[in-house]
Amino acid sequence: MRTTAFAQNYEPTPVDRFGVWLSARQLKRYVPDFRNKRVGDFGCGYHASFVRTILDDASKVVLADVSIADDLKANPKVKALEGDLLGSLRSLEDGGLDVVMCVSVLEHLWEPTVALREMFRILAPGGTALFNVPSWRGKTFLELSAFRLRLSPADEMNDHKMYYDPKDFWPLLVTAGFLPQHIKCFGHKFGLNTFAVCKKA
Repeated sequence: MRTTAFAQNYEPTPVDRFGVWLSARQLKRYVPDFRNKRVGDFGCGYHASFVRTILDDASKVVLADVSIADDLKANPKVKALEGDLLGSLRSLEDGGLDVVMCVSVLEHLWEPTVALREMFRILAPGGTALFNVPSWRGKTFLELSAFRLRLSPADEMNDHKMYYDPKDFWPLLVTAGFLPQHIKCFGHKFGLNTFAVCKKA
């Protein structure tokens, strides 16, 4: 199990920051308004950079990661869950969140389908789940950046268990409980990642 969260002990590189920016654009494209939404960000990173941009609008936020910044834990809107991701997910009530986000996390898990099932369970009917994972094309770029050019943390890439093209990821979403008619799964970030938008009927 990981012992530190993304960007906990280091400053994100330009490559990291560009990737976070692209993900944020996609998240806001599919959930343009977070006002009065109950939001969960699972594997949010130490600083939960995206959530900070919507924290004023959301009615409540659940953050889960190995470690989370103290100022976020002190925020009355935030429920901060530190430690094992599956344990954090299992502690949450059924249907308690309107938006579930899991960005660049599932590739680090040995049992991603179990985590996806839990995220489906805690999503409210009519809610939206947003997922991002690196693709097989992305593997080449990420490993070049981390192992040869040293533009990204090698530890992050060495922790990857899997890469997902849309054809790999779509069946996991169906297995988790999402209906095919409510799944959009496609390549983004120049084909280096796979993104999925799922609605819960």
